Amino acid sequence: MHTNDVPADVVGRAVRLLVLVGGHPHGITLSELARESGVPVSTSHRLVNALCREGLVEFESSGKRYKPGLRLFQLGQRAGQAYGFAGTALPVMQEVTRATQEATLMSVLDGTRHLYVHYVDGPLTVGVRSEPGRHGPLHCTSMGKVLMAFAAQDVRADLLDRVELTPYGPNSITDREVLREDVRLAAERGYATADEEHHQGLRAVAVPILRPDGGVFAALSTAAPAFRRTMDDLVTMVPLLRSAAAELSARLPPR
Repeated sequence: MHTNDVPADVVGRAVRLLVLVGGHPHGITLSELARESGVPVSTSHRLVNALCREGLVEFESSGKRYKPGLRLFQLGQRAGQAYGFAGTALPVMQEVTRATQEATLMSVLDGTRHLYVHYVDGPLTVGVRSEPGRHGPLHCTSMGKVLMAFAAQDVRADLLDRVELTPYGPNSITDREVLREDVRLAAERGYATADEEHHQGLRAVAVPILRPDGGVFAALSTAAPAFRRTMDDLVTMVPLLRSAAAELSARLPPR
């Protein structure tokens, strides 16, 4: 029995270390890896070096730091292609940005958070920046609200009970009943907004990208600085976002 448990534990620890390295693109030391993962230093050293041999992690000797390796980048690119985030989504999102002159973002639901999977920068000097691969909260972002609003009923109910209502921005929702109502409205009207809820000075609007069976695949958003766009300005972009979402729904591979 113990013999069968050991490999699974080793794999779990190795995956934990790989995820931690992936979350530190500028590198992380062995002692930091051990501390953050809870894996002893000697075991962390053995496992992370095994990941280095496979090219998933790279050791930077000058700073004695472990960084994501090229093979990890390659796997990420392949995953993105499989989901259609790059080849399929990029041209459609670029068209949206050309029309709005603002950033276009895409996210998918990942547990009790959303994961930024694609981003097109706007052409104006001051704009919204995003980094694919990072997580965002559900309760104070337009994409997070849309992903909850169009999730399966049991998933939506669970998320509305469990998401942390951290006050990230000046207008973050911190009352669970207010969040429930906001998500209900998003489901009713087909889009969600966030008005300086995640970051001060940032507004956004999002629509769902639906699968053929009606389930939500991802969320598509336009985000802009508050000094340049009123909330009403962004809402006028909803038809454009819906058109792009419909095109993506037809073109993205099923999940």
